[in-house]
Amino acid sequence: MRSEFEVDRAVEQYSDMIRRICLCHLKNTPDTEDVFQTVFLKYLLYPKSFESPEHEKAWLIQVTLNACRDYLKSFFRRRTVPLEELGEAASALPEQYRVLDAVRALPPKYKDVIYLHYYEGYTAAEIGELLGKKENTIYSLLARGRTMLREVLGGDR
Repeated sequence: MRSEFEVDRAVEQYSDMIRRICLCHLKNTPDTEDVFQTVFLKYLLYPKSFESPEHEKAWLIQVTLNACRDYLKSFFRRRTVPLEELGEAASALPEQYRVLDAVRALPPKYKDVIYLHYYEGYTAAEIGELLGKKENTIYSLLARGRTMLREVLGGDR
């Protein structure tokens, strides 16, 4: 693990370069900041020493490129849509079909499991682990949440 001085020096020296590479690949600031932190965390935890400043810079560039590629093909990135797009799509639909608004209106215990299952793609077992509840409880909450959504949205979905 590197010292605080080494990490501070590297951040000061290479931060602009890392951000530019990230922005080029990811095309938005929040994702850039996420990958930026990941790169410097890897730098902090990298156990080996570098042969030269050029070697250090090349390593950081390669880690940045790999982190950007990993981020772009991650499950989270592929399964999400920017909120702006959801807002536009939702406003174009009739009131009764605004599914996301209906999910947001659910009580928290139902909203959380519905969101994690359908929007983030977690299984009932994974949601149970995340929320500290039994798997069967998650199945019950999903069923009740779907029933509430059916009532709000109308129809048999």
